Amino acid sequence: MAAPETVSTMITDAVTQANVKVLAESPAMALSNLYQTMSQSLSLSAQNAVTAQQQSNIVHQTTTTQGVSLLYSIDTATTASATGKSLRADTPDVLANILSVVQALKNAG
Repeated sequence: MAAPETVSTMITDAVTQANVKVLAESPAMALSNLYQTMSQSLSLSAQNAVTAQQQSNIVHQTTTTQGVSLLYSIDTATTASATGKSLRADTPDVLANILSVVQALKNAG
C-alpha cells in the first residue's frame, strides 16, 4: 500500500472555494431557468391567442360575406323587407304576423 501523501493547503483551499462557488451560483441558475421557462410559456400563450383571434376573424368575415351574398340574391324589395323585419323580431307573435303578411303578398302576386 502506498504511503499517504500530504496535499498542500493551498490546493485544498482552492478546491473548497470552487465547490462553494458552485453551490452559491445554484439558486441564481435555477431562477434564471425558471424565468426563461415562464417567459417562453407566456410568449407561446400570446401567440396562441393571436392565432385564435385571427381564425375567429376569418369565420366572421366568411359569415358576413355569405350574409351579404344572401341579401343580394333576394329578388324583390318586399321579400327583403320581410327578411329584415324577421331578423329584428324578438317574439314569436311578431314572426307569425310577418309570415302571414308574406303569405298574403305571395297569394296577391
